[in-house]
Amino acid sequence: MTKGDLIASIANEAGLTKKAAGDALEAFISAVTGELVKGGQVTITGFGTFKVSARAARTGVNPQNPSQKIQIKASKVPSFKAGKNLKESVNS
Repeated sequence: MTKGDLIASIANEAGLTKKAAGDALEAFISAVTGELVKGGQVTITGFGTFKVSARAARTGVNPQNPSQKIQIKASKVPSFKAGKNLKESVNS
């Protein structure tokens, strides 16, 4: 499903225009991104939780030269943990 498909699905389900659904989706993405940038998390009960996870520094392998080791610095990455209802829907 692409972003356009998602907008069309939201518009259809909620009885909105595609423009209004697109604006709502953009507002949602902006709100989640803003909270993650601040270091917070966004929990949607039954659906899941968006949060920032720390990834430790580590030694990796250069794919162009497998014998060469490279240092990969620590970073923060966005992550999503599925909620109970979402897990149950997918597994049924």
